[in-house]
Amino acid sequence: MIRSVSILGSTGSIGRQSLAAAERLGLRVEALTAQKSIGLLEEQIRKFRPSFAAVYDPQAAAELRVAVADLPVEIGQGMEGLRRAATVDCEGVVTAVSGSVGLRPTLDAIAAKKRICLANKETLVCAGSIVMKAAAEQGAQIVPVDSEHAAIFQCLEGRRDQLRRILLTGSGGPFRGWTREQTASVTPEQAVKHPNWSMGAKISVDSATMMNKGLEFIEAMHLFGVTPDDIQVVVHPQSVIHSMVELIDGTVLAQLAVPDMGLPIQYAMTWPDRAPSPYERLDFWKMRDMTFEAPDLDKTPCLALAMDCARKGGLAPAVMSAANEAAVAAFLAGRIGYNDIYDKVAAAVEAVPNKADPTLDDILAADGEARRLAEDR
Repeated sequence: MIRSVSILGSTGSIGRQSLAAAERLGLRVEALTAQKSIGLLEEQIRKFRPSFAAVYDPQAAAELRVAVADLPVEIGQGMEGLRRAATVDCEGVVTAVSGSVGLRPTLDAIAAKKRICLANKETLVCAGSIVMKAAAEQGAQIVPVDSEHAAIFQCLEGRRDQLRRILLTGSGGPFRGWTREQTASVTPEQAVKHPNWSMGAKISVDSATMMNKGLEFIEAMHLFGVTPDDIQVVVHPQSVIHSMVELIDGTVLAQLAVPDMGLPIQYAMTWPDRAPSPYERLDFWKMRDMTFEAPDLDKTPCLALAMDCARKGGLAPAVMSAANEAAVAAFLAGRIGYNDIYDKVAAAVEAVPNKADPTLDDILAADGEARRLAEDR
């Protein structure tokens, strides 16, 4: 169990739940960061008294410095501030920022030999080979926070060499079974209403399109050292089984819990130990059924695209992830329609040349180009 933590993205859904877990476990909070939500960040600073905080937006950072001038906290800004927060004197870093902006801070935290409580899936989607190699070289621990990868992580403890395949579960989102014609009129308000999970807007839209499952597919490849052929996506609408592993003898192990992100967040902090938690327990008498089905890739083209990018490798996953970020932001802002998300992402993947074994600079350059293409009307 770690004793101190820095939380990157503390004002988001995962960040807020991470702070609640840290408080409950008695962990010292050394650093906090936000994009620009300085009202909530100020409240968090006053409550948890970190030594450092950073705001990505420079103007918001300047306003925060004035607001907390009475406190002994240093305020940083931009990418430099985010990277500084990842390397303060603490034992663990929760990477709860959204998007590829989390890549460099995560690598910095790895270099500083922190435990990475990884909630930022885009880091591994964009540069999984680079990140996992760095973690192995530095001896840094990466403990996943995503419920699916946390489930796989737990099922595989002590069994990595016995794995046959990963069964990656997903609810199917709020539009499971809908045709492309039916989803054409989906609004942002509809897309962010996930049937089982309480999440931020971007990840909720990704869950609706099932791009989130595609990102998790790629993330699982890197986290657990497997190929695309070693992962099977299973649609499980009830979200009780968070994922499963099949071992070489045919045994299937599953991790079950109520759909609450607080559980994998807490476990990432306490691993390899466990601690009591306030979360709801499963009541098997109330569980009338659990169902499973194959994903319909014709109706979930974002998932199909992500799986194709996983097989291509190189820059393709990074391009896909960056274009998706830009397209989802445009959808949430009302600039494009729901079905346009896939169209924008697929066009970017087609337009940006792929490259095997890209460097970090290659990845960041492709990220910028993909965003530009996805933002063009």
